Amino acid sequence: MDKAPTIIRSASWIVAWDASAEAHVYRRDTDLAFTGDTIMAVGAVPPDPQAVEIDGRGCLVMPGLIDLHAHPSSEPMLKGLTDEVGSRQLFMSSLYEYLPLFAADGEGRRAANEVALCELLQSGVTTLCDLSAEREDWLDTIGRSGIRAYVAPMYRSGRWYTTNGREVRYEWAEAAGRAGFEQALRTIDRASQHPSGRLSGMLCPAQIDTCSEALLRDSAGAARERRLPLQIHAAQSVVEFHEIMRRHGQTPIEWLETLSLLGPNAIIGHAIFLDHHSWLHWPTRSDLARLAATGTNVAHCPTVFSRRGITLEHFGAYRAAGVNLGIGTDTFPHNLIEEMRAAAIFARITAENAHAVTTADIFTAATIGGAAALGRDDIGRLSPGAKADFVVVDAEHPAMRPLYDPIRSLVYSAAERAVRHVFVDGRQVVKDGKTLAFDYADAVARLEEAQRRAIERVPSLDWGKRPAVEIMPPTFPGAH
Repeated sequence: MDKAPTIIRSASWIVAWDASAEAHVYRRDTDLAFTGDTIMAVGAVPPDPQAVEIDGRGCLVMPGLIDLHAHPSSEPMLKGLTDEVGSRQLFMSSLYEYLPLFAADGEGRRAANEVALCELLQSGVTTLCDLSAEREDWLDTIGRSGIRAYVAPMYRSGRWYTTNGREVRYEWAEAAGRAGFEQALRTIDRASQHPSGRLSGMLCPAQIDTCSEALLRDSAGAARERRLPLQIHAAQSVVEFHEIMRRHGQTPIEWLETLSLLGPNAIIGHAIFLDHHSWLHWPTRSDLARLAATGTNVAHCPTVFSRRGITLEHFGAYRAAGVNLGIGTDTFPHNLIEEMRAAAIFARITAENAHAVTTADIFTAATIGGAAALGRDDIGRLSPGAKADFVVVDAEHPAMRPLYDPIRSLVYSAAERAVRHVFVDGRQVVKDGKTLAFDYADAVARLEEAQRRAIERVPSLDWGKRPAVEIMPPTFPGAH
């Protein structure tokens, strides 16, 4: 027997997909119907005595957002610690001197994962690309959350480190990178077989400068053979740009093309320091065109870089060149709506042009852009046949009013405060603004304890044996 449909009746606003225009459009005072995990209709739906009806009056219904790049098992623990760090002698990056200082234990990673999943779902994310290290309970934690996820177990041939805060060195372990690659393939197979039915896999050689040529070539080959997306951090720092140029005489983007790693299934995490970036003063201007010509996707994560004074130059220019962009969180808080706001504002500042990027551009990147990067046309949109992944926003929330344009109100003012309900695969995962799978407050309390344990270990991991309070002093004296 067919499952009875669910109808959101008389929604004040629906962000619907117009297939003929290939764009989102507003529909007013109309319905959305879904059966099981699939949207059946967007528009006036006849009465059905078997249907479950939800009153949509006073609501905005929009497609679920797609987080194309996140580290939910580690980043939540860094809140309050890495907000204002950046190595003065390493072009303001936080990667080399500060990122290695915090190694969460198993309980810390579990707590961080739960906190991030709560924040993601409560900000309207229904699909997540989770770039994390392997953990025994990883898949089951994600499956329990109800989110749709692409697990991307990171692996690499070596690690970066600094002994003085001004020079980056690399320690190589090719065998460990190969073992990580093989384990990642097994984990991806397990994800595709997970009983939730919502988990998929993504290959993720972690960073362009920590992976050997052989590992990168084999990763690209496996992704093509298995028809998997592949994501790699590249062009994310000035240090990395010059390191790849030193090793190979090519920009990071040129090097990836040489390795056959660019293409429609490839996602470059960040892709900020292309050869046109003003911080590089480089003579060529070919990287952006190379990304566009190969159909390579970019995961743009504005907040974490803005904390170091770094930004993409710029979102509108990438889009105008024909590059597909998606939006990611990559840091705390895991709030994709706030990332959308940051992406729009920073692009306009960088371009020195208020019209360089529209809200429609940013919203499309966070939905259709992410879906395209994952090779999908059934998520990121509200249309018949698409997955029933959608968000119900309280359009009458004070932060949304006065209401002229609901998406602008959401992105620039209300953010997650106005998110009321979230559905993934037709199943409710957020009710009245709260994630159903986890106790957010309990997860945060456990995470806070894990952060304290990690802070105690900082001197043993820092090149100068400094305590956290010296490296990351509190805003005002007297906190510790």
